[in-house]
Amino acid sequence: MLSYFLAVLAAGANATSSVLQRKANREIPQKENLSWKLIRSLLHKPVWFGGILAVTVGFLLQATALGEGELSVVEPILVLELPLTLIIASRVFGSNMGWREWVPALAMTAGLAGLLYFLSPTPGRSDKVHPYVWLIGIGVNLAVVGALVAWGRQGPAGRNGGGKDGKGNGGKRSSSHQAAVFGVAGGTAFGLTAALMKGMTTHFSNGFGAIFTSWQLYAMVSTGALGMFLVQSALNAGQLIAAQPGLTLSDPIVSILWGVLAFHEKVSGGTLSLLFAALSTLLMAAAVLALARSPVLAADQQRAAQQQAAADRRDQRGGEPQSESPHAARS
Repeated sequence: MLSYFLAVLAAGANATSSVLQRKANREIPQKENLSWKLIRSLLHKPVWFGGILAVTVGFLLQATALGEGELSVVEPILVLELPLTLIIASRVFGSNMGWREWVPALAMTAGLAGLLYFLSPTPGRSDKVHPYVWLIGIGVNLAVVGALVAWGRQGPAGRNGGGKDGKGNGGKRSSSHQAAVFGVAGGTAFGLTAALMKGMTTHFSNGFGAIFTSWQLYAMVSTGALGMFLVQSALNAGQLIAAQPGLTLSDPIVSILWGVLAFHEKVSGGTLSLLFAALSTLLMAAAVLALARSPVLAADQQRAAQQQAAADRRDQRGGEPQSESPHAARS
């Protein structure tokens, strides 16, 4: 029960982090997407450091939860990050959430609950993962991340942007698509990070100092940094509501695969249970598609476009920003 409570707290911390990081990214030109210039620009945004602090708290809560519970149970609970993100974002960005946002968010949560209930995962042995399993699993996981990044680079934002001016002035749909792809890539990297985190927790029994001698710790830091970098690109490319669903869902899905295939966490094998688990997965997928088509997306796109245009003008002048209208400043 403690692991469940800690996982919910971690989801809340991650939701806060996503909103703060999106707020910082909205003021940065999209042409810096998927480059280290983006990180350099974010270092000048105090609100971004608030997001980093929140995700660090979430990381510590997640690690503690994984030390108490199973990977295939703790990680899916983090999907609660999505409805929490929508609630926080509606307050921060002034967007009005209606039934078209609330119903998919609740459906996604119900789908996750059904998936966990019908699969009924049971404990495995994360300390019995063979080195070749780690090697193959990490290789496949990183290959998927790489394929997603290559796909996302074809969008309007970033160095491979399709706009003639190179500033990410592509259409709303393609920009949202790019944000979603980078969000899935970041979530896939975080799923690998969670698996490495679970492997690291097996060293707790040998004392706190034993953690620093485990290779999983350093691999976890590397994949976590990769995931953070991809999330920044997702939040810079498009709106939070476009990037967040894929980010939130891909992490637990990858974690469940790691838990079952690598850590030998057992799931229900009955035909009826697997059928209902599949239906629960389809429910979550339908909820993601519904959220991606939310009217909130179009409203936020207009405000983000205004801030991006202002950021582009500041970048061209290399000087101080000109005063903007009160409405633009509030958005």
